[in-house]
Amino acid sequence: MDMVQRLVAEKPVVIFSKSTCCMSHSIRSLICSFGANPAVYEIDKIPNGQQIERALLQLGCRPSVPAVFIGQELIGGADEVMTLQVKSKLVPLLIRAKAIWLWNGN
Repeated sequence: MDMVQRLVAEKPVVIFSKSTCCMSHSIRSLICSFGANPAVYEIDKIPNGQQIERALLQLGCRPSVPAVFIGQELIGGADEVMTLQVKSKLVPLLIRAKAIWLWNGN
């Protein structure tokens, strides 16, 4: 768990994903479309990926990926991020975390 917390503290937006997960790719694309530059850790390609996956499961991420942290807070997976987007709450969250500065909505 400490490892996840250290990685999450490094950037305003952190996404834990797997290279074969289409939802992880979709969530990353959505967040990047607003101009954010998330740190993305593909847990199937890094040496301590299994430890990270166990920690994400302990934090309540089901499934374990994508796991999105914004402003060092666990947002959740694809469903939670898409819900924020539909409710127009994702952009303000990214702005508060200083992941993006301005958004004109066009």
